Amino acid sequence: MTIRSLLIISGFLITLSAHSQVETLNQKAAGYRGIWYFIGATKNEYAYKYSGGLGTYPANHYPFSVYAPAVERTFFCYGGITDSTSRELCHLIGFFDHKTGMVSRPTLLLNKQTDDAHDNPIIQIDNQGYIWIFSTSHGTERPSFIHRSRRPYDIETFDRIAATRRDEKGETVPFSNFSYVQSYYQNGRGFFNLMTHYDRNVLLYGANKPRRTIAYITSPDGKTWTNWQDIAVIEEGHYQSSGQKGNKIGSAFNYHPNTKVGAGLDYRTNLYYVETDDFGKSWHTADGKPVQLPLKDTLNPALVKDYRKMHRNVYIGDVNYDTKNRPVVLYITSKGPEPGPENGPYEWHVAHWTGQQWEIHSVTQSDHNYDMGSLYVEGNLWRIIGSVEAGPQPFGTGGELAMLESRDAGKTWKKVKTVTQHSVRNHTYPRRPVAAHSGFYAFWADGNARKPSASFLYFSNQQGQVFQLPAEMKADFEKPIRIK
Repeated sequence: MTIRSLLIISGFLITLSAHSQVETLNQKAAGYRGIWYFIGATKNEYAYKYSGGLGTYPANHYPFSVYAPAVERTFFCYGGITDSTSRELCHLIGFFDHKTGMVSRPTLLLNKQTDDAHDNPIIQIDNQGYIWIFSTSHGTERPSFIHRSRRPYDIETFDRIAATRRDEKGETVPFSNFSYVQSYYQNGRGFFNLMTHYDRNVLLYGANKPRRTIAYITSPDGKTWTNWQDIAVIEEGHYQSSGQKGNKIGSAFNYHPNTKVGAGLDYRTNLYYVETDDFGKSWHTADGKPVQLPLKDTLNPALVKDYRKMHRNVYIGDVNYDTKNRPVVLYITSKGPEPGPENGPYEWHVAHWTGQQWEIHSVTQSDHNYDMGSLYVEGNLWRIIGSVEAGPQPFGTGGELAMLESRDAGKTWKKVKTVTQHSVRNHTYPRRPVAAHSGFYAFWADGNARKPSASFLYFSNQQGQVFQLPAEMKADFEKPIRIK
């Protein structure tokens, strides 16, 4: 018999599968294979709203990889499958050893018992070298999990953490459901996780549908967590992406209008930004003006640009900081949610706080809302690795990857490297590691954007040379496959 546990969250009843149904496996996988996933069948030549190899999806999950200088290894996680016939999402962890140039056989942590890539894991490393895996969930239908490696800098065995948080009444409750997590670690303070929780309250929101509420939650040890604190509660909710530099953590987010036409989540718009320098005790805008959270109005001090009046959708890719610790936000705008040229142009922008104002500069154009890039800031050199070029499935998620550079604070951009070309499948969601090493500089997957396909995992070095992680491994350590 299936055991069900009932939880009351934010005033409404939800049902989660009991934790005992998802086992911590700690097994070795045969090799590196990513999850193929789709959402929103369009019934036209584009097949789906978005689809493909989404092992490092979505942009609202971070990080998927962390460089550990103490052992000269980049540790990474991804959403994958165990063999070519499976479609069940598994959470897997591997590492690349920069001393030997070898990649480990991946550890199979768990089977999430879904095919939904929104449940992809993220990874973080604490100051003692323990590796943490946050297994997210898409909404409230499935539980979330936290695991910690049994030994520092070691992926052989992970233990599930019976994490708790304080609720609104100050009572201790299980911390067992979270979505769209971005995790940061600060020495002496612990974990700072941005996340989403789902609310359903007809009296508050005026509609019987869940609101995606963005929040943050902190923990000194990964086991005991504060109650989540909401960042914004505008209309039908938000998606947020974030970044960290030193003690500063910033959140860039859009909002879903409360619309009677279509789903509000499809009509995401506007660009907002807030930040904290004191681990969430206080929040302010980029110019240092304090704000009171949660933000409730569409026009508020955190607004960077009003895209609602321009009838533009906003898809946020990455957040980074310049040499003076000022935020830079990478994002895409379009005319609407459905794929195809009619909702183009799909314009890439950077919004940069100069110390006096937000300056918004055009970067390039691509052919899909769910194209994505990562932003690197290295002194006066800004770099983007992203799916900016049409791939073998044009107007589908992802494409061919290119490297763009700017040396004038984002005002002008030049393509300096074609990272992938003549591909069979579109490349998707190239992700920037924490403290990225030049030898493992971006991490992503590929997949066919029109139909179910194989999905492989790749990384590139700083020069844009591409390596495929082996799909079938005969040894515990092997050389990645150079893609010329």
